[in-house]
Amino acid sequence: MIDPNKQTVLEELKQLLSEDRVSTNESVLDQHSRDESYHEPVMPDAVVFPLSAQDVSGIMKTAGKYGIPIIPFGLGTSLEGHVIPYSGGISIDFSLMDKILEVKPEDFLVRVQPGVTRSKLNQELKKYGLFFSVDPGADATLGGMAATNASGTTSVKYGVMRDQVRDLEVVLADGSIIHTGNLAVKSSSGYNLNGLFVGSEGTLGCFTELTLQVYGIPESIVGARASFGTIGQAVNAVVGVLQAGIQIARIELIDAQSMRHVNGYSGTDYKEAPTLFMEFHGNEAGLRQDMEFAEEILEDHGCEEFKFERDSTARNQLWDARHDLAYAVMRGNPGKKMMVTDVCLPISQLAAGIDSAQQGMKEFGFEGGIVGHVGDGNYHALLMIDTDNPEEMERAEKFNEKIVEFALSRGGSCTGEHGVGIGKMKYQKKEHGDSLNVMLAVKKALDPEGRLNPGKLLQTDSI
Repeated sequence: MIDPNKQTVLEELKQLLSEDRVSTNESVLDQHSRDESYHEPVMPDAVVFPLSAQDVSGIMKTAGKYGIPIIPFGLGTSLEGHVIPYSGGISIDFSLMDKILEVKPEDFLVRVQPGVTRSKLNQELKKYGLFFSVDPGADATLGGMAATNASGTTSVKYGVMRDQVRDLEVVLADGSIIHTGNLAVKSSSGYNLNGLFVGSEGTLGCFTELTLQVYGIPESIVGARASFGTIGQAVNAVVGVLQAGIQIARIELIDAQSMRHVNGYSGTDYKEAPTLFMEFHGNEAGLRQDMEFAEEILEDHGCEEFKFERDSTARNQLWDARHDLAYAVMRGNPGKKMMVTDVCLPISQLAAGIDSAQQGMKEFGFEGGIVGHVGDGNYHALLMIDTDNPEEMERAEKFNEKIVEFALSRGGSCTGEHGVGIGKMKYQKKEHGDSLNVMLAVKKALDPEGRLNPGKLLQTDSI
C-alpha cells in the first residue's frame, strides 16, 4: 500500500464497513501473514471483515481507486502460500460471512457463504439426511476449498471440489458481481465459468456465495485396513479394485514409516507396513458383495492382513488416524516445519512415482512419510525441515523438483489438490505449455492491473 494514501484508504474502508471491521492490529496482521506452509510470512497492510457481496464490492472499488492488492483469506489452511500477501495490500477475511443460506434437499443442493466450514455444513446437512462429500482433512472454509479445487479422501467416488460447484457468486476486480452457473444439473450454454473460477486461487475474483451439490447419507458405511509387503503390491491392488468397478468411497495409502507415526501418535496398534485404508458406501446387500470381492482382489495382490471396521467408533478412529498423520509426524520432529509435497499421476504410473519419491528421500537425506489418495493417483511426501537451514531448504526444493519432474514426465500434474500458490508457480509453463498464454489472457481480461492475489498461480510479469 502506498504510504501517503494509507490513512485515506483506511478511513474510506471504515466508512464502508464500520471501524471494528477494519484492522491494522499487529496480531491480526500477523495471523494473516501466513498459512500452514513452510513459505516465508509477510504481513498485509490491513485486514477487513466483510458481511456481504456488497461489502466486498465496495472494498474492491476502494482498492482499485488506489491500486492496492487484494488477497482473499479463509482460515489459512492452505499449503502453498496462497494467502501470503507478498505485495502487501488488503487481506479480505471471510470469517464473518459464515451463513448457510439455503438447503434444497429435493435438488440435493445447498447455498452457503464462503466462510462456512466443511464440518459446520455437514452438521447442518445431517438434519436432512445429507452430507457434503469433499474431505481435504483440514476443516477448511468452502470458499477456500473452491479457490484451490480441494479434494481429499472421498474424491475417488464423489469427485473433487470442481465437481460439486453448481454456481458461484463472484466479485470481480472492478467491483462488479456475477454468477457463474445456475441450479440445473447440466447445461450446454456458454463457457463453463464454474470450471474457470474454481481453482483460480483468488486471482480472478472473490467468492461471496457458493451453490454446492450434496449427497444422501449412505445406508451403510464400512471401513477396512489392508497391509502389504510392498508399496507396489498395495498400488496394484488399488488398480484391481477400481478395474472391478467396486463402489469404494475412500482408498488411501500410508507407507510403513507413516504407520509407525500413526501408532505412536494415535495409540493404535496397526501393522507397520504399507497399508490401505478403505471405506465402502452403499446398501447392506450391495456392500456385502463389494467387500467380499474386494477382499479376494486384495489377497490376489499379496495382502498380508485384512480387517473390516464395521463399528463406527473403530471406523472413525481409522480416519482420525489418517487425518492426524501430519501432526503425528510433526510431534516426532520438534523444532522443524513440515513441507507437504503434492503431485498427481495416472494411476498406472503411481507405484513408479512413489518408488521414485522414496528413493529421492534417501538420496537427499530426509526422513518422512508418504501417503496418498491412491484411488485418483494423488500422493504426498511429508518432510520435516529446518527452514532456517539454507542447505536443508535447498535439498528439500530439489526433492520436490524431482517428484514434480517425474510426475510431469509421466503425464501427471505438479499438484493434485493443494494448488499452485507461490510454491508450484515455476512449474506452470512446463505443465501447460502454450495453453499458459490463454490463462494469462484470461487473467489480464479480468484483472488488468494484476491486483488480485498478485504473485500467485501465474507468472504475470508479462501482463
